[in-house]
Amino acid sequence: MPRRIMEGVVVSNKMDKTVVVLIERTFMHPLFKKIVRRSKKYHAHDETNSAVEGQLVAIRECPPRSKLKHWEIVPRDGDAA
Repeated sequence: MPRRIMEGVVVSNKMDKTVVVLIERTFMHPLFKKIVRRSKKYHAHDETNSAVEGQLVAIRECPPRSKLKHWEIVPRDGDAA
């Protein structure tokens, strides 16, 4: 089964090897036909503690690492892994 990948903004990096990522999605309301914005925060694993607040990152589903962490940061091609 493919893993979901989403993009969002890091809103907190105060924990060790964990960041909080804010994901915003837009959809059309089924009755009123207006565009609605919804946001949700996800805890993601950051092995190298390299993410900083305000940075745009991609996260991917992974097996549970703790009670709240079910996502991990996807390393980009330009980043040192």
